[in-house]
Amino acid sequence: METKIQKMSLLLNMIAFAIVDGKLHKKEYLFLLMIATELGIDKKEFNELFHQEMDCKIIKNDFDRILQFYRLALLMHSDSILHESEIIKIHEIGLKMNLSPFAIKRVLKAIEDSPTKTISPNYLIKIFQEQLN
Repeated sequence: METKIQKMSLLLNMIAFAIVDGKLHKKEYLFLLMIATELGIDKKEFNELFHQEMDCKIIKNDFDRILQFYRLALLMHSDSILHESEIIKIHEIGLKMNLSPFAIKRVLKAIEDSPTKTISPNYLIKIFQEQLN
């Protein structure tokens, strides 16, 4: 992730996804704040994102798109409640990111089946690489 605008756009996408079910749960907020901190965005600036609109930039790098999709999948599970609207939306987002629909399904299934609701980075990349071959 190169620029601050890209980082803010990434967070705006995640915020929009977090409220697709009509609520922002505390665990979702904390997860988003953790991502913001990881990206070097301070809490005040992060909180301001909830009150502004910004054009979302397209992620061009394959690895960054896969990473963003994985972050969204983790966010979806952070409140321990899966809503149908979240499942539909994450598929739409993955397709808009030009990710393989088969890889999307496999990643979501692997996360769902995992007791920790996470998968290893190597396995994540492997799923998407298999779809490219």
